[in-house]
Amino acid sequence: MIYTTTLLSRGSIFGSLINKVRPLAAANLSNSPVQQSKTLEEQVGLPPRPKKPLTPYFRFMREMRPKLIATNPKITTVEVVRQLAKSWVDVDTKMKERLQVEFKNDQQVYIEQRTKYDATLTDEQRAGIKQLKQDIVEAKERRQLRKRVKELGRPKKPASAFLRFIVSERVNTPQTPQQTYREWHQKTTAKWSRLSDAEKDVYIQDTRKELEIYKKSISVWEEKMIRLGHIDVVRHGNLIDPPEPKTRKAQPVKEK
Repeated sequence: MIYTTTLLSRGSIFGSLINKVRPLAAANLSNSPVQQSKTLEEQVGLPPRPKKPLTPYFRFMREMRPKLIATNPKITTVEVVRQLAKSWVDVDTKMKERLQVEFKNDQQVYIEQRTKYDATLTDEQRAGIKQLKQDIVEAKERRQLRKRVKELGRPKKPASAFLRFIVSERVNTPQTPQQTYREWHQKTTAKWSRLSDAEKDVYIQDTRKELEIYKKSISVWEEKMIRLGHIDVVRHGNLIDPPEPKTRKAQPVKEK
């Protein structure tokens, strides 16, 4: 038997469309310009912190990449990385020493700049940066958990009555070329609000039927997950009844 409490996560069943920008690795190895994301400091309204200097390896990559592309303009980014990584193993000792000296010099400058920068931060600003870091970590954990839940085949929660109406309207009254999606959605939402209780009840009953099936399916799935040891994907508070404790047999008293 399973006891159900709170849901694992919040949010709409359909989710939302999110634009993601994923900058490539260090040394700017992409053949096309990349929009740089804001640093944590910039996100809390501070000037960007000093950047760490490139290591000798990435300095080599930055220096040799244009030469490699010049000899083979059609080369892919992956192949660039592969060839340069292979070349780094046998690179000339003098070149490695030069790159190491450049790195150490820049590292010293960086330490001085970072020390001055950190000294200008207030306790409130430090707390803001720390909180933002924690938010990023938690968001990553939530994404990983959602991925695991999907891979483990968690039953999908049925759509609400309103969302069922929205889906039906996309077929019955689709967006016109003159409308933006926002305008169409606002018009459709207003139409939903004008429906009578009887008209809405058609969608509500469909949701209720699927919700009953979902409740049974999710209970079976969560019990299976608990037994398999995937506790982290189960809604908080769901437990399998513990086994009855075994009664110890009374030990016979030895006569003295």
